[in-house]
Amino acid sequence: MKIKIQWKLMVSYLTLILLTGAVLYGYLSRTLERHLLDEVRENLLNEAKLVSIMCAKEIGDMRRDAPAIARTVGREIKARVTIIAADGAVAGDSELRDSDLRTLENHAARPEFLQAMKNGIGVSTRFSSTLGTNMLYVALPFRTATAQAGVIRMALPLSRLESAMASLRTFLGAALFLAVVCSLFLSYIIAHLTSRPLRNMASAAALIGRGDFGCRIPVTSRDEIGELAAVMNEMTAKIEDQMGKISAEKNRLDTILRGMGEGVIVTDGTGNVTLANPAFRSIFTLGEDIEGRSLIEITRQPAMNNALQKVLDSREEIVEEMAVMVPYEKHMLTHWVPLGEQGELLGAVAVFHDITDLKRLENIRKDFVANVSHELRTPVSVIKGFAETIIKEGEALSPEKKLQFIGIIHNHAERLANLISDLLTLSRMESGVMELEPLPVSIENAVTRAFRLLEAKAIAKGITLVASSSLQDTPPILADSSKLDQVLINLLDNGIKFTPAGGSITVSAASHGDQVRIDVTDTGVGIPPQDIPRIFERFYRVDTARSREMGGTGLGLSIVKHIVQAHGGTVSVESTPGKGSTFSVTLKKA
Repeated sequence: MKIKIQWKLMVSYLTLILLTGAVLYGYLSRTLERHLLDEVRENLLNEAKLVSIMCAKEIGDMRRDAPAIARTVGREIKARVTIIAADGAVAGDSELRDSDLRTLENHAARPEFLQAMKNGIGVSTRFSSTLGTNMLYVALPFRTATAQAGVIRMALPLSRLESAMASLRTFLGAALFLAVVCSLFLSYIIAHLTSRPLRNMASAAALIGRGDFGCRIPVTSRDEIGELAAVMNEMTAKIEDQMGKISAEKNRLDTILRGMGEGVIVTDGTGNVTLANPAFRSIFTLGEDIEGRSLIEITRQPAMNNALQKVLDSREEIVEEMAVMVPYEKHMLTHWVPLGEQGELLGAVAVFHDITDLKRLENIRKDFVANVSHELRTPVSVIKGFAETIIKEGEALSPEKKLQFIGIIHNHAERLANLISDLLTLSRMESGVMELEPLPVSIENAVTRAFRLLEAKAIAKGITLVASSSLQDTPPILADSSKLDQVLINLLDNGIKFTPAGGSITVSAASHGDQVRIDVTDTGVGIPPQDIPRIFERFYRVDTARSREMGGTGLGLSIVKHIVQAHGGTVSVESTPGKGSTFSVTLKKA
């Protein structure tokens, strides 16, 4: 349970006041009681002196005169007066009848009597069996004119004194209670005023702890608390300045890390990730809760974990190229640097460069060079070979053979020309210099024109070309008519090449919002799943030997992709091996 310092101070003040009050009450009670007793004793003694003088003058016969004098004096001073003879016999008593005096025991052994006879004054406090109460006795000796000696004794019940003391204690108790109540109020005020600067400092410290470094503690005094408040304000100002610099540096670092295309992670000395930028999370498709977890746990890549352990063990920089599966294969160029301070290893920093596209482009470049070289070398070799044959053996060759050889040369020259034309077309498209004249184009008319050009080739192979009835209901699209014809021709020609005799190729269309999708579906051999991502690459062939036999250049689908993308559309393919393929082109409505 939390107790505020104000109440602690108040309890301390109140406890001190109560202790002081209790001690003061006890001291005053005892002192006043003693003082009152002394005063009563002194009064009785003075009265006893007066009575002894009177007895010395008035008593002629002790037995005769003493009772009357005792009663008279007792009524006047309102105290018990006893006249005792020298032998201890009671001669008179203000509280008893004369007949009762004989029944009293001898007082020669009473302490006050003995003290008076010996010292001239006797004082005693004891219980009176006669009156049944505690009494204060004061005794003085006297001597009458007839030389009779005796003792005058004055007695006062202590009950009067106790009653007075009870009243006095009641008064003192009431005064103490009032003092405690007033002290309680004053202690609350003093504790509140004393603890207020401390409360202000506690509140300010709490705000500082929550990150509010702009708060300041009011300095209301020049004592130690005021000095402490001033020091805390100065400390807070310095912390605020340092936190501002740290925050600015952190924001700058965060901005740099967020803006980096490369993945960056920082680990501690045990291999747990302490920081990761968005690029790293994106590369490895990770969530936000990766800090504090091991690298092998969040990536499941043994090669990365091995590289990290190598850096932590050797404390040297490492540059490695590795392949990771996330979920498909990616190629990474990684740079690992140990983190240390004053010879202590704190962890490691790793930078991940995604070179997958570079690898792919490098492979495409190699394939392109190889394919171009092969595609050019084959017709050139055929043309050269048959031409040399005609030149060397021209006279020996029959006219039919010469025509056959010339026909072969012509076919390969035409193939070479088509290849060069496709390469030039593709080059213009990739360089962005292709000019388009987008106009409203009827899809049905474009399909009709493409069918007309390829009908003979399809019939020769035993393939049926089908135009779906959906083409009639499809709205026109915004496209360059000649380029759209080229797209349809390439897709249909590709379907004819890979569809066996008896198959069919169907062209359909459907409207989707502000776009139209054109589907070219064949019943051919299909495309394996692993080849689909690369099907639109230049010179990429699923079955290289079969494609060349069919006379293709390997550039048709790549040209289709670039034409469609130039129109702001998309092209995709779905295929099932052994059942056929569907190429889909999506373009905007006119």
